[in-house]
Amino acid sequence: MSPPKAPNLWLAEALWDLGAIQFGDFTLGRTTLHSPIYINLRLLIAYPLALRRAGRVIRDEVRTLQSMLHPPIAPFELVAGIPFGGLHLATAYSLLTSTPLVYRHPTKSGDHGEKVIEGRYQEGQRALVIDDLCTSGTSLLETAEELGQAGLKVRDMVVLIDRQEGARERLRRHGYHLISILGLETILNYLMARGHIDEEWYRRCIDYMQSRRPAPEA
Repeated sequence: MSPPKAPNLWLAEALWDLGAIQFGDFTLGRTTLHSPIYINLRLLIAYPLALRRAGRVIRDEVRTLQSMLHPPIAPFELVAGIPFGGLHLATAYSLLTSTPLVYRHPTKSGDHGEKVIEGRYQEGQRALVIDDLCTSGTSLLETAEELGQAGLKVRDMVVLIDRQEGARERLRRHGYHLISILGLETILNYLMARGHIDEEWYRRCIDYMQSRRPAPEA
């Protein structure tokens, strides 16, 4: 079986080589969900060439969208990374494009309990939010809200991998546009085709994803 033809599948192979894709029984983030697959994109920092290449892929995708006759991405002056995995990617993007970087401090709060936004910015500027991976979209929504409290505008968000468990639909309902470089189903198809995983793990993951996806809107 030949690997599926899709752009950026080098990322799936790089993550597999790094041991960043694992199969088993995992509790995801702040939820009680049990997933048969876990992807640790923070391991990209152990492979600088892959991290830089990931930054280039995000840059190229954003440029392609911006060059369209009716660009689906709004102009922005800042890039906002979500600590910690998204902050590494946002830093790579910032260095490649000379776009100023901001990020919400993961622990520091202001006088009224709001998250502190690190970096230099002006009220009314628009930020492109970057994260490594999305599941439900909670971190993206929280970041957009906290940036908004600081006077910044957010519409578009970029993730390296979308686990395809409803984040896109949830974000759209809140007025945000999600751009993903790779979907989890494409990664699973690639790993299966390459012989990295057997059909049992492939099917377990696909069944899990389908059970998590929201019902189609009427």
